[in-house]
Amino acid sequence: VVMRRAWTRYLLDQGGESSARTSGEHHRPSGKSNSSSLLSAAWRTIQKQSEEADSAASPESHFEVFHLCQDYLSTTDEALRSNSLAAEKRIAIRAGQERVRALQKHHLLTWARDSSRSLTYEAQQRARTSDKIESANRALHCLESALKFYPGEVELNESSAAIRDFIASVKVAHWVELAERSAFKGHYRRAIERYKDALFYLSRETVKDEVRIPGAERIGREIELLQSRLQARKNGKTETTKDEGKD
Repeated sequence: VVMRRAWTRYLLDQGGESSARTSGEHHRPSGKSNSSSLLSAAWRTIQKQSEEADSAASPESHFEVFHLCQDYLSTTDEALRSNSLAAEKRIAIRAGQERVRALQKHHLLTWARDSSRSLTYEAQQRARTSDKIESANRALHCLESALKFYPGEVELNESSAAIRDFIASVKVAHWVELAERSAFKGHYRRAIERYKDALFYLSRETVKDEVRIPGAERIGREIELLQSRLQARKNGKTETTKDEGKD
């Protein structure tokens, strides 16, 4: 993979340098032809890797094509900054850039989508809360990396929101489970504190209202129930103390 990228970069650099040297020398058509052939070779390399990535199952292959496209665009941008570049050559390079930009977007979005799905599935299968959150954050990082290039992409934003909801639900479920265990053991004060921790994450994270509001109401009812039990326990102890005093 590294060698493929290095070779493509070499072709692009040679093409850019050649175009800058020969664009104004109309008496040397072979130089212009050589420049065009180098850029064509680089484009064919990208096309080949693009087709292989689309037929492969690995998200990373799409990420590699994205980098190849970046290399192509970077080098051709340098060539376009040359004042001596012929008009027809400039038009041809820009047309090539448009084709490469389309592939760049396709492969970055595919990488982000496939990688985030794989990591989200991995997060769902994890047993430990910390492992779930770690995998989900890695999925979120993939999407956010793509959003830096395409911030208006609806699918990326929706997927990011869904993963944030998942992370929030994992945190809330963790504290609710701890609260339920404490309540089962009769540790009502500890259970109340853990329910409050769950409420904290429920209100702090970006959770949709249709999830947050019912969840907060349920936790609120559990806290009220535990407070009633605490009060009943306190009253029971008070009555016992009074009875002992009478005896």
